[in-house]
Order: sequence, then structure tokens, then C-alpha cells
Amino acid sequence: EEKRAPIIINIVQDHFQEHAKAELIAPITEELVKNKNVPVALNLDHGKDYDSCVYALRHGFTSLMIDASSKPFTENIKITGEVVRLAKAAGLSVEGELGHIGSGASYTGENQKELYTDPGETKEFFEKTGIDALAVSCGTAHGLYKEGVIPEINFELIKEIKNITGKPLVLHGGSGAGEEGLRKAVSCGINKINVGADIFKAGRKKIYGELMKNSDADLFELMVKMEEACKEELIRYLEFSGSEGRAEEII
Repeated sequence: EEKRAPIIINIVQDHFQEHAKAELIAPITEELVKNKNVPVALNLDHGKDYDSCVYALRHGFTSLMIDASSKPFTENIKITGEVVRLAKAAGLSVEGELGHIGSGASYTGENQKELYTDPGETKEFFEKTGIDALAVSCGTAHGLYKEGVIPEINFELIKEIKNITGKPLVLHGGSGAGEEGLRKAVSCGINKINVGADIFKAGRKKIYGELMKNSDADLFELMVKMEEACKEELIRYLEFSGSEGRAEEII
């Protein structure tokens, strides 16, 4: 709200089992954004199957991602299309995925190339599934990279897919990709950047620093300081990604 930026809150399917059941997180989010004059979406991230998407929709999520990228192309189309039909009936948007976004912990520029999105499949995928946005594998990976590693983003691949489809594209694994690289990715056609690990890292670093100064620090005060650190990191991403000040374009 301070930066007048639209934002999407991602809840990964695994969080449902471990941390944040949909029937808990959706009402909390709805209450927090009440009377806030910026667009906020609550998105199921990397939904693994139809039932999980139904569960998120039923409990108040406003957008869905169905990730059937591990399946053969035709099966990916079938599964994704089923979720799109469900979501459209309820007025929700859907993100799909082609290619595969790997893990930052095991990242090398070469092994990531094997996972790239095939641009030749993208137009057909949009047309046959009816998705609103496509997550593309273009060089980034989930989580944190090893010390000193900065991913090699294939900007030409992003441009090619954008030219073929003309549709919204999503970059997963934004953490650690660097300001310059992400700015350029946006200029090449990326419309949504997923960021988690860098925000968690900022919070963890703050807690560690505070405990090093005072090992008996109050837990509640630590949590507040952690939240502020996470907020600062999120604001940094909103600023350099070009999201700042764009709420009015959507409201």
C-alpha cells in the first residue's frame, strides 16, 4: 500500500499440509486487505492436481496455478485445461507451466538449459488450455543459489515466447537473480516475478543478528523486527521490478 503496488500472495500447495490451511489463510488475508486500496490476489502456487485447485477455490483463493509440467505435453494440456474450466466458471485466473524450474541448490547454467521451455509448444498450450499466464523456464531456479552464483537468464528465450504468444509470462525463482537481470527480464516480456527465498533470508538474517547481540531477546520483538526486515526486502523488489505506483492501472 505504501508503494501503491499491486501484489500477489503465493501459497504453495505444500503449505496447506504444513503451515497454512486454505480455510485459515484465506479469511486472514481477506481481513488484512480489507479497506486497502491496492489490488491483492491470493494465489495457489504450484498446485499439483485438480483436487488441490478445487480446495483452494472453495476456500477463497482468487487465482490458481496448476503445475503439470512434469507430465508429457498432451497430458499437461489436459490437466491444465480441466483446471481452467473450473476456474473460469468461478471467475478465477489460471497460470500454467511449460518446461521445468529446477532447484537453486543444485543449479548450474548447463543443467538448467535442459529444463528450458520449448517456445514451439507455447502458442498451442495457451490456445488448448485457455490459461491466462504461463510460467516459463528461462534460467532461474527455486530457492537460494550457492554462494557467488547468479543465474544466467535467457532473455532471448523470453522475447521469443512473448513474440509467439503475446500473453502474460511468469518468472519463478526470482530470488538471487539480481536486480539488473530481473529488470531486463521484465523489459523482455515477464509480467510476474515470484520471490520467496530472498524475503525469508532477510528475516532470518535479522533474527540471527539480533540474537547475536542479545541471546535472551524477546521472541515477540524478534518477530516484529523479522517482519520489518522482510518488508524492506519486499519493497526493494517492488521498486526495481517496476511495480511501484501501478496499483491505479488495475483498480
